[in-house]
Amino acid sequence: PKGNADAIAASFHRHVNTAIEAFAVQYREVLKASIECHPTDGLSSLSRLLTAISTTPYKLYVLIDEYDNFANEVMISPLHGTNRYQELVQGEGTIKTFFKVVKAGAEGRGIDRTFLTGVSPVVLSDITSGYNVAEDLSGDPDYHDLCGFTETELRAALEAVVAAHGLDAAQVETALAVMRDFYNGYRFTLRRDERLYNPTLALYFLKHLARHGVYPPRLLDDNLAMDRNRIQYVARLPHGETLVNAALNDAEPLAVAQLINRFGVQDMLTAPRDPDFLATLLYYFGVLTLAGRDALGKLQLAIPNQVIRKLYVERLQEQTLPRYEDQEQRQRVVERFYATGDLGPLCDLLEQTWFQVFDNRDLRWSNELVIKTAFLAVLFNDAFYVMDSEPALGRGYGDLLLRVRPDMRQYALLDHLLEFKAVSLKAAGLTSAELAAKSRDELRALPAVAEKLRDAEQQLAAYREVLTGVGGEPLKLRTHAVVGIGLERLVW
Repeated sequence: PKGNADAIAASFHRHVNTAIEAFAVQYREVLKASIECHPTDGLSSLSRLLTAISTTPYKLYVLIDEYDNFANEVMISPLHGTNRYQELVQGEGTIKTFFKVVKAGAEGRGIDRTFLTGVSPVVLSDITSGYNVAEDLSGDPDYHDLCGFTETELRAALEAVVAAHGLDAAQVETALAVMRDFYNGYRFTLRRDERLYNPTLALYFLKHLARHGVYPPRLLDDNLAMDRNRIQYVARLPHGETLVNAALNDAEPLAVAQLINRFGVQDMLTAPRDPDFLATLLYYFGVLTLAGRDALGKLQLAIPNQVIRKLYVERLQEQTLPRYEDQEQRQRVVERFYATGDLGPLCDLLEQTWFQVFDNRDLRWSNELVIKTAFLAVLFNDAFYVMDSEPALGRGYGDLLLRVRPDMRQYALLDHLLEFKAVSLKAAGLTSAELAAKSRDELRALPAVAEKLRDAEQQLAAYREVLTGVGGEPLKLRTHAVVGIGLERLVW
């Protein structure tokens, strides 16, 4: 998708011709007639191909990969405007006309099946009259595992890699545990319970393990960098910032009445009509997945795994801590917390930066959630930890658990469990100025704050027993009760 509409159309015709020429070479023993491609008209070449196929007893399969690639480029990088896109998909535009030819070819002229893969149904929406015969298989339970690896498949692959390279057999379980946290979680129908592993990331992990005998230090393959741009794109849309930030709330997943499946690029570039539109777009982009239904029967959409959560967190970090000095300070205080559990410098950083930057429009959630999101974003580090938001611990749910990655347990890293509470200025009996003037010891002594701290400590004590009783390598656990006051001060 480079240049103006004419340049893109010419490139498109060359691409179709190249595919037809390769086809003619591969099936030269079968084809009775030669195929002479038109030098500048790939659609004419396609018609000539169908004529040649009509002289054989065979039918043609047309495979189109990334059919929406151009639309995605327009949406995510709309620097050139949308005129070139409209020229290609509307009226007698090249792409729309191509799909008309394919549709006609399936009406007794030699095309038996057309199989299209892409990210979103944008192009199909814009060329409805040109190709209105497509059947969407994305949510069909029979094809649920077409676009991902099941755990059974991945276990077999891990066992093969471990055996072929003489690695410790115990690595299968530990590697699978890491991959389950970072790569699993995709679900494309509620009629199947099994969640799928991202194949790009799984193969990236397996190749590194096979070559070096250890896990990749960076669990995010650079091939997924486009997903970061997609999140950024949705965040730039009207109301997108609030929705993208809300996606980090595991306690209240985003919910839609149903997934929207018919919309064009013009809808992307104008104000979306409702939250379902934006949430569905994140689902199509692969950065949200089906999680179940809520009490009203609406579809819940959640972040599938740790790798995708990292993309959300990095965007939020850039929004709230944009300067080099901010990131340098963040790295210094979080590394101190990882090794010692010292909350002081970390809370100072959040008070001085995060709570000053986060706009009130973004604080529509409960205060406890805002505090948890701040800690999650600042502490997130997938090189060291599995960050578990709302982990199920016995009969309750913790707020934020930092579990050291299995391959990093030999280092000076502690496991951390944090429980958050919030006290309003009114409940504390303070004005904003009075709050700023008090020391942390004075704030801890306030009755409303002391009560919240006791509640959090009681919850942590129960959770600690559950985590202590979990099998496997014992955790080096530190627990932290944190109370936010008026979204301005923190005590622990």
